[in-house]
Amino acid sequence: MAGAVEVWTVRRVLEWTIEHLKKNGSDTPRLDAEILLAHSRGCPRIQLYVQYDEELDEQQRLTMRELVKRRAAHEPVAYLVGKREFFGLDFEVGRGVLIPRPDTETLVVQTLAIAKTLAAPRVLELCTGSGCIAVAVAKNCPPALVSTVEIDSTVCGYARRNIAKHGLEQRIELLQGDLCGPVAGREFDIIVSNPPYVPDGEIATLDPDVRLHEPELALRGGVDGLDVVRRIVHESSAYLVAGGTVLLEISSEQAEAVSTLFEQHGCFEPARIAKDLAGKSRVVWTKKKIV
Repeated sequence: MAGAVEVWTVRRVLEWTIEHLKKNGSDTPRLDAEILLAHSRGCPRIQLYVQYDEELDEQQRLTMRELVKRRAAHEPVAYLVGKREFFGLDFEVGRGVLIPRPDTETLVVQTLAIAKTLAAPRVLELCTGSGCIAVAVAKNCPPALVSTVEIDSTVCGYARRNIAKHGLEQRIELLQGDLCGPVAGREFDIIVSNPPYVPDGEIATLDPDVRLHEPELALRGGVDGLDVVRRIVHESSAYLVAGGTVLLEISSEQAEAVSTLFEQHGCFEPARIAKDLAGKSRVVWTKKKIV
């Protein structure tokens, strides 16, 4: 792009960027190019299709050049533009906060299916990150009151802004602390979490976008990936009402092991599995026994 004498129209910039990102490891070069260019021009991505012959001004070119350079070094697009869509809602993200994934929408769908059977569900979310799960649940289940917990103070800032952005400060309580610690003595109808669950030995094998840029605190789950999951299974029964539900996102390979953890605990019904859109086991959920 630098040093070219031709006119840099929207079409030409897109063509160049797509080819450049193809050669530098992007799995979605066209989508990445469109998102970055729309961000550089300050317009919705759909508008690019009617602006193909428009020329970029100098500031737009400089902004785009820097973004493409950073993307070619595997910096996630969501960090570059400062946001990510999840469950049809926009969320602010940046360094230090896990980027919301489409797979996690399975966890929200399953949580909502249970929450909507209750008149006024009290929901506890653990490891909130950007707050995307808490916001999606509260937004789509108006009677729900959500308490959400995050251990990292910087990440809490993102969650707080996302809660405010969607106008949910009155229905989502954000707490900083370690798992159930901040809600000692309270009970909930639902506990939901997307905890760290990547085995330590797999961290080095993750895509560079994730391995080099996203927070290990939100990924690393111990030798078998289940260190935090074990804690949640152990703690959750004390914070659930009888008949209450706990739902955990996991990797497909962990479904059987997590189901066994609930069985061994003794306070839960046999665990059930919800699959994501790819047909992979994604959520393990169960109810606390009514004694």
